Formats: sequence, structure tokens, C-alpha cells
Amino acid sequence: MSDSQPQPPHSPSPSDPADRGSLLLSGARLTDGRTVDVRLHGGRIEAVGTAGSLTPRRALGSLPPGRAPGPRPGPHPGGHLDLGGYLLLPAPADPHVHADTALTADAPGPVSYQPEDVQRRATEAALLQLGHGATALRAHVRVGDVAGLGALTAVLRTRRSLRGLAELTAVAMPRVLTGVAGADGLAMLRDALKMGADVVGGCPDLDPDPAGYVEAVLEVAAEHGCPVDLHTDAADPARLARLAAMAGGLRPGVAIGPCDGLGRLPADAVSRAADQLAAAGVTVVCLPQGACGTVDHPDGTAPVRLLRAAGVRVAAGSGALRDVSNPVGRGDPLEAAYLLASRHGLRPEEAYDAVSAAARSALGLPEVRVEAGFPAELLAVRGDRLAGALSLAYSRIVVHRGRVVARTSAVREYGDSTAAPDLGLPRQGGGVRGRRDGRGGPGGRDGRGDTA
Repeated sequence: MSDSQPQPPHSPSPSDPADRGSLLLSGARLTDGRTVDVRLHGGRIEAVGTAGSLTPRRALGSLPPGRAPGPRPGPHPGGHLDLGGYLLLPAPADPHVHADTALTADAPGPVSYQPEDVQRRATEAALLQLGHGATALRAHVRVGDVAGLGALTAVLRTRRSLRGLAELTAVAMPRVLTGVAGADGLAMLRDALKMGADVVGGCPDLDPDPAGYVEAVLEVAAEHGCPVDLHTDAADPARLARLAAMAGGLRPGVAIGPCDGLGRLPADAVSRAADQLAAAGVTVVCLPQGACGTVDHPDGTAPVRLLRAAGVRVAAGSGALRDVSNPVGRGDPLEAAYLLASRHGLRPEEAYDAVSAAARSALGLPEVRVEAGFPAELLAVRGDRLAGALSLAYSRIVVHRGRVVARTSAVREYGDSTAAPDLGLPRQGGGVRGRRDGRGGPGGRDGRGDTA
């Protein structure tokens, strides 16, 4: 199938409450500068036309995003959502989250792995990330040791509770898989897959025999037809070359990350490693917002420009979300894209691709474009250019399977100023309401309307 063709639909579980209504998104701006109407139906993009050219299937009235209380998250059969002043993008996905340890940075004692505690944290974390725009998440969950299979059980319950809001997949992460101690780890890994874990993972760097660990993971993945997603800093070129050789051609795919150790290697060694990873079809998932607790170095960002130049698919994840590894982690894909652009020299379009198209590909999900026939997985961000959206992405509307599932509205106001009436700047309360033409005005709230 060529890259220009719509992808086949991602089949939901029979019990998923996939919305079959119609929703018209009018007046949205695309990254190519066009202003369009987009009609959604049956969880997919049904039509895209010039602004004003499309109508809802069954109009229930306009729901402008800048007017309180605004549209509520949920299905809008035949609804109309005015996206004037918003940039419409394919929704991001997050290929690397730690749902079992999220939101534990301020825990007064040892982290609880009781299933009810893990489920509460995992659900809250997933909803936070959904609010940022991520409609698909891959959670790396520790199995064995203190957690046993309890944390995985909780994350799988969270996955069921989020159906219709976001897609959550689980990676089983055993600590040791080789030697005498590894026998228990292998048994638990197989049990985790029988329970419903979707991906085989782990951290070979922590095993006494890293190469043996990788070999065991690949063997189990081949047995069950599962993807592989491994934590490694990739600081050992020989070990990385062996991993690439073993992983080459494995379907449905291999991802590794954060690979920040590549940045500490000599340039020729990095180039060889990048070529080997590209030839093997291995995806690198970097963590621009900071590495997670399974690696020793805190940066989390691989040499993304070099890897991309060699043909390696590079996706970006969030890693730790307010746990001891990163107490201020936000879990925001747009912040990850911002950091790739501001610190690592990617163009805004390349940076956003790492958290959207490349991230979805790493998760085995179908491609999303704002074109007819593609899945209705969308993010509307206040602004008119991608660079501005990555800089100030405060107000967001998230669409999953054709319905609005999350909304964040930010209001920005300033104190009174004698310059405000003359320059058309926004100011606080009272008097004339701001203009609704996207240019603000006296009494408006952010210079582009009343939300930021």
C-alpha cells in the first residue's frame, strides 16, 4: 500500500464503545495553510472540503470552542464544532510511559504496588496524557520482584476502563531472564502475555548477560507473535550490533530506547550503529523530557538527527511522569516535540512527526492524515502555525474515534493598561467583550480570541 493511500481501520475490541455518529469540524486550519471543514463519521474522516463547503449529517447546533461552557467531551452525533482559530493535527501517541510508577514522586514512603493503587495512578496518568492529546499509549510495566503480576493486572484493568477514550497497550518488563534467577522471570513473562500484555520488553542492561536477555526476549516474542520494546542506553557498540543482528526482520517489530548512550560514543561508532539499526528496521524511541528510572543517565535523548539521516525511524515518548526519575515530568507529547525542535535542531514538522506518525508506527497503529478515509484521531490546538502550537499549546481539543474525548481551555488576561484600547490588546474583565474574529480586542482574553 502506497504512503498516499488511506490505511485500513484499526479494529476495535467488540466491546469498545466506538462512536458511529457524525461530527463536523468547521474552519480548522491545516499545517499547509488551508482552512477547511472536516466531517467525521464512524470513527473515520469522511470528507475534507474548503471552509463552508460541508454540512453536518444531522445538525444539532454550532458549538464554538471559545464560548463558555463550550462542547463537553463525548459523542456529538450530527454535531458541529467550530474550530476557527485552531490548528488541526493528527493526534499524537506516546510509545513510552510508565503507568505503574506515575505520580509517585511525592509518596511519603515506598511506592505501593497494590493493584488498586496502581490502577488509580495509571488511570489518572492516562487521562492527563489524553488531555495533552495522546490518544494511544504504550505502558511499560514491571513484572516480578515486588510488583509480581499485580501492577500488570492493574494496568490491564485501566486499559479496559479507558476503552472509547484512549488506546492503552501494556509492555511486560521482567528484570532478569538469564541464569538460575532468569527461570522465574521467563515463567512470569509468559504468564504476563497469557494475561493480556501486548508487548515483550525489559532492560537487558540490568541483566548479568545482556545478550542472553535479548535472545530470550526475542524468542518469547516470536513464540507469541508479539512486538518487542527494550530499554537500553545503547552505550556498548558491540552489544548494540548484536541486538540489531538478532532483531533484524522480526515481525511485528522491535523498538529500543532511550539510546542516549549513543551520544557519548565516537562519531564513527554512532554512524555504524545507526546504519545497523536502520538495516534491521529497529525503531528508536527517545525521551526528550528526561529518561526513566531503568537507565542510569538522565538525559534520555539519542542523537536524533544522525539517526534520522541514516534512515532510522525515530519516535519520542514521555518516559517518567512525576515519579522519582523525573518529579516534574509532564507526559506531554507536544513538549517532547518542542524539545526536539528547540534543543536538537529538528524542524517543527519533523519534531511533531516523532510524536505522531513515527510514534503511531512504533505502536503498530494505522497512519493518520487529515484526509478522507483516515482514522479520526485528531488534535486541535489554538494557533495557526505548527511552530507556534509547539511553543504555546495551551488550549486543546482531542478527538478519538471520531468524538471529542478531552478538552483543555486556557484563559489569559492582563491588568488594565492605557495602551490596551489603542493597540487592541487583551485586558481583564468588564466592558466590551473581546472580538470573535481571532484578533482579540479590548476586554478579550488572549489577543487571538478568549482562549489561549
